Amino acid sequence: MEKDFTHFDSRGNAIMVDVSAKEVTVRMAVAAGKISMNGEAMKAVLGGTVKKGDVFPVSRVAGIMAAKRCADLVPLCHPLNFDECTVDFSVDEKKNEIEASCKVKLSGKTGAEMEALTGVSVALLTIYDMCKALDRSMVIGNIRLLGKSGGRSGHYHAG
Repeated sequence: MEKDFTHFDSRGNAIMVDVSAKEVTVRMAVAAGKISMNGEAMKAVLGGTVKKGDVFPVSRVAGIMAAKRCADLVPLCHPLNFDECTVDFSVDEKKNEIEASCKVKLSGKTGAEMEALTGVSVALLTIYDMCKALDRSMVIGNIRLLGKSGGRSGHYHAG
């Protein structure tokens, strides 16, 4: 395998990296992000009165589905078979914020960071979509990788 891990060939063309020589290892990644909204929208989310449905279960499934489809959305991303994928939420009622987190775990030759980031992004977008009738000024942000393990680069934990 090449020492320079690159997504470009010698002519500058974008390519999917050949991972055939890499060792299969257990890999895990966790990403998170937040959405802030007005009090009316937060009250509806927590009270289960959002007209489009129960926000957390729908957004959880959307995030898991998106993580599984990451290779269809992000160019040159390898399709991966997950062993586990979860999306969870925590609520800060004082700040009217919901934090979503997505964990992806697999045994494979390439990591799960992009899948976790995609999962959390779509979970938050789904919350926005379901609540936009109550607050079009919602803000999605602070999407980040919290940690990863496995593979050649080893462990990473956001400080």
